[in-house]
Amino acid sequence: MLKTGLLNPAVLHLLARIRHTNTLVIADRGFPFWPQIETIDLSLVDGVPTVLQVLDAIRPNFVIGRAFAAREFAKNNSAATRTALAGRLRGVTLVFEPHAAFKQRVPAAIGLIRTGDTIPYANLIIESA
Repeated sequence: MLKTGLLNPAVLHLLARIRHTNTLVIADRGFPFWPQIETIDLSLVDGVPTVLQVLDAIRPNFVIGRAFAAREFAKNNSAATRTALAGRLRGVTLVFEPHAAFKQRVPAAIGLIRTGDTIPYANLIIESA
């Protein structure tokens, strides 16, 4: 039995299949469903868990080479929210692109983790190093 770290077996199974340059989407509660990729729904209620909480949980088991976010994230969120994201991704190249371009990357991902996040454009695509 696992005692510490990631406990969710579905998330552990998904992470175990990610290889060099594969991507994983961590999305908010309103992100569209993509039938062609595995989706793990962790949402409980509004705001639980958040994209950043999921990122914090998987970061010790995931070496991130690059991360992608929608340009609209920066335009629609406070400085504190933007700083929180930048702090979590310190040392990682963060690419901001139009939301439409961001969504075009999604079908190539190994999987998608859906959260209860309500922050506008909180979605991330992380690429393994």
